[in-house]
Amino acid sequence: MTLRSLLVCLSLGTYVACLAPSGPWDAFNFAPASRTVYPVSIRETSGNVSSIGDGLTLSGDGSYVTLDFAFEVAGPISLYFDDVSESSSIALSFTESPLFISPTTSDDSDTVSADMSYDGVLNVPAPLPTGYWTQPAAQMRGGFRFLTIVSTSDGAVSFSNVSCGLNFMPHVESLRDYSGYFYAADPKYVDQNFLTKIWYAGAYTVQIDTIPYDTGRDPNHPSPGWANNYPIGNTGAVLVDGAKRDRSVWPGDLGISLPTQFVSTNDLVTTRNALDTLYAMQSASGALPYSGPPISATAGSDTYHAWTLVGTYTYVLYSGDFAWLQHVWSNYTRGVEYLAEKVDETGLLYVTGVLDWGRIGQGGNNAEANALYYKVLTSGADLASWLNDTDLADAYATNASALKPIFNDALWLADRGMYRDNLTTTFCAQDSNSLAVVFNLTENATQAASISEGLTANWGVYGATAPELPDTIAPFIGGFELQAHFIAGRGARALDLLHREWGYMLYTPLSVQSTLLEGYTTNGSLYFRSTDGYDYDASYTSHAHGWSTGPTSVLSFYVLGLQITGPQGQTWAVAPHTAGLPYAEGGYETPLGWFGVRWSLDEGWWNATVCTPEGTSGSVTLPVNGTVSVDGDAAAPDDSALQLSGGNHTVSVQLIA
Repeated sequence: MTLRSLLVCLSLGTYVACLAPSGPWDAFNFAPASRTVYPVSIRETSGNVSSIGDGLTLSGDGSYVTLDFAFEVAGPISLYFDDVSESSSIALSFTESPLFISPTTSDDSDTVSADMSYDGVLNVPAPLPTGYWTQPAAQMRGGFRFLTIVSTSDGAVSFSNVSCGLNFMPHVESLRDYSGYFYAADPKYVDQNFLTKIWYAGAYTVQIDTIPYDTGRDPNHPSPGWANNYPIGNTGAVLVDGAKRDRSVWPGDLGISLPTQFVSTNDLVTTRNALDTLYAMQSASGALPYSGPPISATAGSDTYHAWTLVGTYTYVLYSGDFAWLQHVWSNYTRGVEYLAEKVDETGLLYVTGVLDWGRIGQGGNNAEANALYYKVLTSGADLASWLNDTDLADAYATNASALKPIFNDALWLADRGMYRDNLTTTFCAQDSNSLAVVFNLTENATQAASISEGLTANWGVYGATAPELPDTIAPFIGGFELQAHFIAGRGARALDLLHREWGYMLYTPLSVQSTLLEGYTTNGSLYFRSTDGYDYDASYTSHAHGWSTGPTSVLSFYVLGLQITGPQGQTWAVAPHTAGLPYAEGGYETPLGWFGVRWSLDEGWWNATVCTPEGTSGSVTLPVNGTVSVDGDAAAPDDSALQLSGGNHTVSVQLIA
C-alpha cells in the first residue's frame, strides 16, 4: 500500500470534503453506510412475545422486547404496525448502557434523578395506526443503543421494520466519507487493531455529536418525557458536547473534539457555528459564556472563557478562515483583555469565575487557568500576526514571555517534580500539569519528563484518576495527559495509559462499544460525578462525549507524527513516536490538499513516506538514529530533523546496531 495524494472531492452544499484513500482501516469505521439503520438482534424479552415472519407480536400488558442496534445511534424511530386492535397501545424506552434496559423508563437525558425516573417512556396511545409510524421529531433520542418496545394494554400488537433514521451531520451525504484516516498495528495489546478502532470510535463520537441546530435538548421539559427541539444556534449543524446530553456547545470540550474533527472529517464549519454561538453571547464586559444554549450560562468560568479563545486559534489554524477571524476579531481581543485584567500583583491570572469541567478547588492563582491564559497569549500572538496586527502580536508575545518564568517560579515544586495547583497549596492536579507540558510552559525537557513520571502516581487499572475530582477518571483531561507523555518522549507510557483508559471504555460491556464515555469512577462504574452534580444517577452519564476522543488526534499527531504548524499546513512537522509499534500510516486534508505519512520499522530499517502539498515546507524529526537518506540520496539531518519542501518524499534510516 502506498499513500495517495490525489483525493476524490465531493461538493455537498457549502461543505467540501475530500475522501481519504480506502484500505483495511475502512473495516473499523463505525459510521453506517445508510442513514436508515435497523436493530441487529433481540437483547431480551419478557412476557408473551412471538415472532411471525419478519415481525414481532406483543400480547398482554407489560410484555416487551429489547432490540439492539449494536452501536450508538441517534434519531427518530420508525416502525410498521402490521396488526392492532382498537385498544392496543405501546411505549418506547431508550438506553445507551445495557445496565439501564427497562420497560418502564429510559436512561436519563434531561435531568438527573437518582432512581432513573425522570425521562420515563414515550407512550404511543390507542388507537394505533395501521401502517408506518414515526416517532415525533421533538421526542427523538439523541443517543442510544438499546430500544425497548413494551405493550401497555391487554390486547395484542404486531409490528415490523423497526428502524432509526440517523439525523446527525445532516449536511453530508455519506457518513462514512472521511477526509482522514489512521491505521496501525498494536502487537502489545490483546487486540492488535485497538489503535485503529479507538481512532475511529473517537471520530464517530464527534460525528454523532454534530447535530442540527434546532435539536438541542430542552432542560425544562417536565417529567416524564424529554424534548430535543431547542435551538442551539442560528443555522446549519453544530458541534456539541454529547449525543444524548447535554446537546449544547461547551467551549472546553472543543479543546479535544475540534482536533478529532479535523483529522477525521474536517467538518470545520460546524465548529465555526459553535464558536459563533459562543461569541454571540459575549457580555459587555468581554466575558464569554460557560456554555451555549439552552443551558446558556453566560458567565462564571474563566477557564471555559479561555477555551473559546483557544478554539478560535485552533479553528483558524486548521481552516485558514481569515475572513471569519476578522469578523470576530473585536470579540476575540475583548476576550483576551477580559483575562488580562484579572492578572494581579503576582503576575498570575487570579480566577474569579470558578466554574470548570467538573474539577473542584478552582479559583485564585490557579495553575490550570494560568496555563490556559498562557496558551491564549501565545496563540493570540499568532492570530494577530496572521492579520498583520504586529503591535498586538508583539504585546501578546511579550505578556506570554513574562508569564512563563512567573508561572514556573511560583508554582513549580522541585521536591515533587510537578506544578502545584495554586499558591496556597502543595496539591498537584492532573489538568494543570498536563496542560503545562502541552502548552510549552515547562522550561526544559527534564521538567516535562518529571511531570510525565509524576502523573503515573494517579494511575489505576482503568486509567488515570483526576485528583482534582476524586474517584473520577476524566477522559477529557486524560486526552491532554496522553499528549504530555508523548511530548515528554514517553510514547510507551502514553500507549500504556491509552490501553488502560480508552481500552476500558471501548470494550467494557457497560458501554455502547462504539462511542466514548463522558467519564466514570476509579473502579470502572458509571457513577461519574455522582457527588458533583449528577446526584448518583449513573444513567445520566453520556456514552458519546466528544471531550473523550483525545486518542484520535493524538494518534495522528504523535504516533503518525503529523502536525500542521502554519495556517492550513503552509508549514508542517512530522515527528513520529514509534513507541514499540511496527508501523503506522494515515493522514488528513486541509484546503491546501493532502497531508499523509506512512512509516515502518523492520529488520534494521526505519522507512517513511511523507506526502504534503506543493508549495508548503516542513521538517521530519527522526525517531531513530542511523544512516539517513532522502529520496535515495544521503542526507545529514540538522539536530535529528530534516528540512523538506512540499511534495512526495521517502526517508530511510539504516539503524545503528
